[in-house]
Amino acid sequence: MRIMHLLAPAPAGGLERVVQGLAIGQRRRNHDVYVVPVVEAWRDDLPFAQPLRRGDVNILPIQADARNYIGERRQLREILSRHTPDVVHSHGYHTNVVGRTVVMNAGIPFVATAHGFTGGSLRNRLYEWLDCHALARADAAIAVSRPLADELARRGVPQTCLHTIPNGWTQSSEPLDRHAARRALGLPEAETILGWVGRMTHEKGLDVFIEAMAHTPSHVQACIVGAGTERELAERRAVELGIASRIHWAGLVPEAGRYFCAFDVLCQSSRTEGVPMTILEAMAMGVPIVATAVGGVPDVLSAREAMLVNAEDYRAFARAIAETIGDLAGAQVRATEARKRLAHQFSGDAWLDEHERIYQIATARKIRRR
Repeated sequence: MRIMHLLAPAPAGGLERVVQGLAIGQRRRNHDVYVVPVVEAWRDDLPFAQPLRRGDVNILPIQADARNYIGERRQLREILSRHTPDVVHSHGYHTNVVGRTVVMNAGIPFVATAHGFTGGSLRNRLYEWLDCHALARADAAIAVSRPLADELARRGVPQTCLHTIPNGWTQSSEPLDRHAARRALGLPEAETILGWVGRMTHEKGLDVFIEAMAHTPSHVQACIVGAGTERELAERRAVELGIASRIHWAGLVPEAGRYFCAFDVLCQSSRTEGVPMTILEAMAMGVPIVATAVGGVPDVLSAREAMLVNAEDYRAFARAIAETIGDLAGAQVRATEARKRLAHQFSGDAWLDEHERIYQIATARKIRRR
């Protein structure tokens, strides 16, 4: 097949990792794969591009100023005309909304994935409403978790075009061992290190993790990877709590999953989630996990594979961390079970198979609509 992935990428994130995994995996299966990032300015050395280049995936950027939707649509029409994909797979509300009519008017099957809703401001809720409107009119709509699929159905996406495909894990780069990962991140070799990786926005719960850190043993340190609007607030709170010296702020780290062996525990403190790629990457690396039981997380992990706590409960989160680092043998048993479950239920091959099946369904639906 000739497959085209369409997205408006952030510098890093789970959505971007999903697109990389799909595109590289599909190219390995000898599909003709294109990734079309919608950006204000493009450089071939951007972190998002590097795994795609290594995987022999074609990149066709659309460059347009913010909110220049007319320019985006014009460039997309030109790309579709030149490359005539068999299917276009859009990821995230921006391209789901902006790209749908262009693709469908060109007679090309349009598949759209919802990676998760965060609520929040009135503007964000409007974007989510527009996204649902686009998903309801796609040839196939994909939700990355069962709770998200239920939410989409409640918001009017027809069951006839709605499919659930939890994120899968594919290896796009070689991971570093513990020593090399700690050295690269500037972490001490002998200390107990908690890892937190994500976008620093309200739904990701960085504030919950910071509060939990204040209730962990004083020898425990944290490495926080990512960027976002809540970093400054989190740094101030760490100072107020007297734990600033125990936190290493790593910033944005390209292909962060390569460094997970640096962590004794991967902490995911989100308020909402689909199926977070950080969880799958930690499972693949055999890193013990403490996570909030939100969104699709309980469909990926149980008490057999990780320590799960309620969202917002930083005291419970701190207790789960303490139990994990206090019983490293038990934590490693859970990590081993998590790795087995990843291989059994969330392997890259099954994930790719499911997407190919949905592409065929979307193509058949497009033909019936003509």
